[in-house]
Amino acid sequence: MKVLDLFCGAGGAAMGLHRAWPDAEIVGVDIKPQPRYPFKFVQADAMTYPLEGFDFIWASPMCQHHSWAARRWKKEWPNQIPAIRERLRAAGTPYVIENVVGAPLLDPTRLCGMMFALKVIRHRLFECSFAINTPHHPSCSGKIASGEAYTVAGHGAESKSYRHQDWADAMGIDWMTKLELTQAIPPAYSEYIARQWSLSR
Repeated sequence: MKVLDLFCGAGGAAMGLHRAWPDAEIVGVDIKPQPRYPFKFVQADAMTYPLEGFDFIWASPMCQHHSWAARRWKKEWPNQIPAIRERLRAAGTPYVIENVVGAPLLDPTRLCGMMFALKVIRHRLFECSFAINTPHHPSCSGKIASGEAYTVAGHGAESKSYRHQDWADAMGIDWMTKLELTQAIPPAYSEYIARQWSLSR
């Protein structure tokens, strides 16, 4: 099985896919060097990278266009979602597009670390070309203020702790820098989605 991981970053999603499919060949593509990416890496433009020959494609296009922080600072970022969706649909390969809450994904599933007993509140949306079930979402209310969970973003936001180790433990990631953690999703998210696809086949 060959898996393509577009806009791969340092490999949070890729590790979850690997845990679901240990024998799969995973190829990560990012326009920036990713020295800590744990699988095969190709530095290239994910918007134009060939999609042929893969059995499953994961895409995490730039999220800044849709994030509240970017809107707050009035910065302009490209919206890559429509173009990458068009390419993925044309390829006919099962796919997932991941992005932040507020992104224009189609019928997305929202996941949070609390669904997987992780100490991180990190809501992300997932547009899947196949049906998946959404896990039960325990209440997030007050968890950060009480110290029961962290938020991993930018300068730390409302987190009670800005320590790298706290963030790494909360995300279930032990190979990334602190900055890389802010751009990643917990592997538990992609592992769950990958297993859902396997069950639907």
